[in-house]
Amino acid sequence: MADRHPTVVIRGGSVVGPDGLRRLDVALAGPAILELADSIEPPNGATVLDATGCLVAPGLVDLHTHLRQPGREEAETVESGARAAALGGYTAVVAMPNTEPAIDTAGVARDVLALGRTTVAEVAVSGAITVGRAGHALAPMGELAALGVRLFTDDGSGVQDGALMRRALDYAKGLGVTLAQHCEDDCLAGGGSMHEGCWSSRLGLPGIPAAAEESMVARDIQLVRLTGAPVHFLHLSTAGSVELVRRAKAEGLAVTAEAAPHHMLLTHDLVADYDPVFKVNPPLRTAEDVAAVIAGLCDGTIDAIATDHAPHAPEAKDVPFDQAPPGMLGLQTALPIAWQVLAPRLSPERIFALMSTQPAAIAGLGPGDARIGGHSPQGGPVAPGAAANLCVFDPVGTTVVDPSRLASRSRNTPYAGRTFTGAVRHTILRGEPVVLDGEARR
Repeated sequence: MADRHPTVVIRGGSVVGPDGLRRLDVALAGPAILELADSIEPPNGATVLDATGCLVAPGLVDLHTHLRQPGREEAETVESGARAAALGGYTAVVAMPNTEPAIDTAGVARDVLALGRTTVAEVAVSGAITVGRAGHALAPMGELAALGVRLFTDDGSGVQDGALMRRALDYAKGLGVTLAQHCEDDCLAGGGSMHEGCWSSRLGLPGIPAAAEESMVARDIQLVRLTGAPVHFLHLSTAGSVELVRRAKAEGLAVTAEAAPHHMLLTHDLVADYDPVFKVNPPLRTAEDVAAVIAGLCDGTIDAIATDHAPHAPEAKDVPFDQAPPGMLGLQTALPIAWQVLAPRLSPERIFALMSTQPAAIAGLGPGDARIGGHSPQGGPVAPGAAANLCVFDPVGTTVVDPSRLASRSRNTPYAGRTFTGAVRHTILRGEPVVLDGEARR
């Protein structure tokens, strides 16, 4: 590689590494990082990216993206979701399997992977745990694992049958894959549409108690203890869930967990006007729950920030609150929200670990992992010879949320009109700048 010439030079930024920040220029040669140095003079023909005052970090990796294709293309497509991801600093996303049909066979998985091959962010897929995500029979995880799928989930539904979940874990352990659980006991949730508490009582809306989530977290921790198979907990939202995972990790059990940006910032009182944009599953919780999620991110209990990007066409949300589907957009706002919430508490390298390195490892997308659909390694490091999947982030810039300017086909963001500190300036995928100065190139 030493005799190759840079094709892209990133100048003036501070490189985010495991040991802190270093002011370095970064030269890329095709899909790989060529050199880091105090100053790099770009050769004729090289693309020069201004990163003055910015952080140069590994591209973000989202463990939890709903791309809706196949079946709900009016809300999102693989192409539109990938563009939103790139604008948010993501170089890879993991597509959830709650599509129509569900990603429960290798054939459907191949179709989604094929759609992602030409997009501006790499698209991996997660497979369903059960056929049709119906919770009755195990999906053919073996054929999906042979394709390279490493995460399996019935996201949108928790696996209600504990015996079935145990069999799934035994099967997953033999395949070397990870099950990711949407933790919600349907009987306890009882068809609720928001957090059960003072606001649900005041508004007359059926509530979902924290116990609906926590009881399934507790059950699956017991199953991890029984089987020795790993479990990843999706979008934790309650203080009790965070504490259960904290204790399981202290015991040395093979559990990981993620939290969504909205559960780090928003609370259930925002439902006061019955606006369905604030309906999400798990629901927005209390200020005490938000504080517990933030504490879990800071002390390592929660391993990753995942967007749970869930687009819905406008007409789907334009119904009474209790009839609206849950979910909100997240890809283009996740990093600014995480920065605003966590930068006073965590170093830049810790924040980017939560949004890049650690989710890449959980998804099996990191350096040394088997590639899914031929994907390049994600999650860094920013070092010579590593894959040139990078995010250039301005920590003092601003992100103003205008729903009409979002790349998603949907507009259901709860942050309309809000301004966050921090902005994605450039995103580089396999050495190609796909976002320049905050604008997608294609």
